[in-house]
Amino acid sequence: MLGWIGLVPWLAVLDRTRSWRGALAAGVVMAAAFELAVFGWFARAIQTYTGASWLIAILLLLAASPLLQPQLVTHAVARRLARARDGDPARFWTPALVAAAVYVGTEALVPKLFADTLGHGLYPSLWLRQGADVAGAHGLTFAVIVANECLLAIVHALRADPSGRRRVGATAPLGCLVAIVAVLSLYGGWRCQRLAVGDAADVTNADGSRAHVGAAMRSRAGRPLTAALVQANISHYDALRAEIGSYEAVRRILDTYVALSTEALAGASVDLLMWPETVYPTTFGSPKSEDGAAFDREIVSFVDETGIPLIFGSYDADGADEFNAAVFLEPRVATDGAPTARTFQSYRKAALFPLTERVPWLLDSDMVRRWLPWLGTWKSGAGTDVVTIVLRDGTPVRIAPLICYDVLDPRLALSAVRRGAELIVTLSNDSWFSAGPGPRMHLIGAAFLSIETRRPQLRATNTGISAVIDAAGTLLTTAAVDQRATLLATVTPSRGDPTVMVRWGDWFGPTALVAALVFFALDWTLRRGRM
Repeated sequence: MLGWIGLVPWLAVLDRTRSWRGALAAGVVMAAAFELAVFGWFARAIQTYTGASWLIAILLLLAASPLLQPQLVTHAVARRLARARDGDPARFWTPALVAAAVYVGTEALVPKLFADTLGHGLYPSLWLRQGADVAGAHGLTFAVIVANECLLAIVHALRADPSGRRRVGATAPLGCLVAIVAVLSLYGGWRCQRLAVGDAADVTNADGSRAHVGAAMRSRAGRPLTAALVQANISHYDALRAEIGSYEAVRRILDTYVALSTEALAGASVDLLMWPETVYPTTFGSPKSEDGAAFDREIVSFVDETGIPLIFGSYDADGADEFNAAVFLEPRVATDGAPTARTFQSYRKAALFPLTERVPWLLDSDMVRRWLPWLGTWKSGAGTDVVTIVLRDGTPVRIAPLICYDVLDPRLALSAVRRGAELIVTLSNDSWFSAGPGPRMHLIGAAFLSIETRRPQLRATNTGISAVIDAAGTLLTTAAVDQRATLLATVTPSRGDPTVMVRWGDWFGPTALVAALVFFALDWTLRRGRM
């Protein structure tokens, strides 16, 4: 609800600005206030990861806020420039639409650290969020901004004539506001009708208790599969290695995940097993030591004994380059009395978190790394991969694999679904952001991928929030932050018709930006013609 009215006070402030410089200043101040209010928790993550003081982390956030929230700055300036010359706030149509277009266009042009956008705030409404399969989360953001402009215009109209004799000025914005909510609701209701109600899920906790989770949206095609997602609540591997040594750290991690997996498999018929990002904190398939080779063999033996495919996070290497990877390991099957050769597939993480995983080449030097020893050394993968695994009954499943930060780039999932992916699989490590709303925000970003592609999603994290998500973006079952749990859920891989987002890609933001630039170009040309 807050999203529909939250911008009104700031828009009223922008109405009082008298120049583009004043609007620029207002945008910068708003960016700092927004960053502090919504992402203040990130300062704690910076402090934990880098060792900097909390005050330094807060100052860094504030200093970087125009870069982290640039859409607020460009929106303020664009709105001022598009305002009618007479400054009448009731004449809101042109500045409202142009500024909203610049807002979402900026978000598309300058990717934000957490890919956050106001449209994500509509997630709690099952119907309102469904429009994301047409225009993405940015399309919903555009609707929210225009709705706020409508409310402000209504306020201006009522203030202009408190007697109530002339309410004509409020009619158009009120109609626009009602139309926005009605169109989103009607489309969402129709979409939900198209997705039949059906699937249910179970969650198994570490204490052995079971909970049945109710109805969800079922995809229209494909063979249902039951997955077990393990969240062992083990994090900060560097600290664990420093405490007990590298070998014992890997030993403890693997033993815990194998024990939880064995318990889950004993109580249910499972088709697919998932462990989270970097759960195996070394290279798989190209061991660096004899101990590493022994650990590799243990994982292989576990998969062969259970007969169930395993997806887990590990490292991958190509010469001196290392990659954050997801490994797809299938059980070895005997053919003509002899076992087949051992093969596995891997996916390399494409979107790396700035600095902690990926360092821009301009900053990547020995001197900088001596000053900041926590800088990352990963290399980016190609992304957009589709991995096919074969279940025990011989059914192939085409998977769109994503690792952590990948979910914040919709292009990866959209491209994979365009190439035939039926199911999204996400491995993540959100432990650095566990003290705050970070894991929830990351989860919502992942859920929007399922809406945009109409593909169910399996999401395994090490400390939460692990989840199973259906094609309507509904959370079928979750494991909370800092909970040790195994999730059991049945989903149906989808081979349905592609959505507008799948066909056209993340089109709305760039299109809106081009439209706004065309408006300004035409306006400038017309003004020069009158001179």
